[in-house]
Amino acid sequence: MKKLILALVLVGAAGPLLASEDTPETRLVQADRYLAATPPTELFADMADQMAKTVPPEKRQALKDSLTKNLDIAALTKAMKDAMVKDFTTEELKALADFYGSPVGKGAMKKFGVYMADVMPTIQSEVMKAMAKTNRDLPDAPR
Repeated sequence: MKKLILALVLVGAAGPLLASEDTPETRLVQADRYLAATPPTELFADMADQMAKTVPPEKRQALKDSLTKNLDIAALTKAMKDAMVKDFTTEELKALADFYGSPVGKGAMKKFGVYMADVMPTIQSEVMKAMAKTNRDLPDAPR
C-alpha cells in the first residue's frame, strides 16, 4: 500500500513536468523564439532578392530597395506572430523554434527563398489551370 501511495504521489508530482503547458502566453514565448531564429526581415530580404532576379540586372537594386522601403515588416511580423499563436500549440512552436534555431534549420531556411523561386512558377501555373478548369466545371465558382 505504501508503494502504491508513493507511486501516486510521484506520478502526481511529475505530471506537470511531463505535460507541456499550452496557453496563449506559452505559445507567444515560443513564437518569439521562432521569430528570433527566423527573423522576418531576413525572410523578406531573401524574397526580395529572388523577386529581383526576374528583372534586368540594372533594375534589381532599385526593386529591392523599393520593396524593402514599402514593406510594412512590423505589420507582417505581427500577423505572423498572431497566426502562430492562434494556429500552433506550444509544443509545435517549440519544435519549430528548436529546429530553425539549429545549424541544420538555419541552413534549410537560407535555401527557402531559392526553393520558393524554383517552385513558384509551377505553383502559379498549376493553380491558374485548375481555376480555369473549375470555372468551366462550376460557372458560379469564384474568379
